[in-house]
Amino acid sequence: MQLTVDNKKIYAYTANRVFDPTRPTVIFIHGAANDHSVWSLQSRYFAYHGWNAFAVDLPGHGKSAGIALESIGDLAAWIIRFMDAAGAGTAVLVGHSMGSLVALETAARHPQRVRKLAMIGTSVPIQVSEPLLNAAKANDHAAYEMINVYAHSNAAQLGGNRVPGMWMMGSAMRLMERSGDGVLHADFSACNDYVSGLEAAQNVKCPVLLVLGKRDLMTPMKIAKDLASKLPDVKVVALEGSGHSLMAEKPDDVLDNLIAFLS
Repeated sequence: MQLTVDNKKIYAYTANRVFDPTRPTVIFIHGAANDHSVWSLQSRYFAYHGWNAFAVDLPGHGKSAGIALESIGDLAAWIIRFMDAAGAGTAVLVGHSMGSLVALETAARHPQRVRKLAMIGTSVPIQVSEPLLNAAKANDHAAYEMINVYAHSNAAQLGGNRVPGMWMMGSAMRLMERSGDGVLHADFSACNDYVSGLEAAQNVKCPVLLVLGKRDLMTPMKIAKDLASKLPDVKVVALEGSGHSLMAEKPDDVLDNLIAFLS
């Protein structure tokens, strides 16, 4: 589906379903240098089971026009404008990594618009090392290579995709390589500069689900515990053996937990 937000064409995957205002809405928000495709299984399931499901391409990502926004606050404000353009008064927000911070800030700023919040592969803060930031700023391919290693568990780097013939490491690399110059740096800068996340968590009024990977090196569980302690109504699920790329490494587990949480 193509929508217009801020006078720019924005893409959201909807499984070819037309928006129905009588149905509940769920919005999936991707992470840094990613796009809507990381949510293929989860978004399609909900679209075919009674929901308006939008897997958005954030500005400057995937099929969406514009430039990558440089702060989590700007992205949170954009999500509300997206909801207005889509006709969704309220929504469940599901975010991964950077997208989880966007979802958190949106829920904190606009509690009346967010019914539930699911944060996948998350921690607050999400700090990015200086060498990785510098490589991203220089549009150095080494940045993608570092992320690909950090984002997958050791087992995932060897194989084991649930879809026969699909290569997790290769697919993730191709996805990042499709992003434009400066996109990864803008995304990582937004994550690194987001220092008010724990304060935002205390302003969230809706139920929250955290789905974490026990082998996650980018958003370690020990840091995510600080976030969980600030949320007033939270359920924490830890997936055995998964790294940061939970939707690729444990797609069925992520979906099953979302189904249980949203039911």
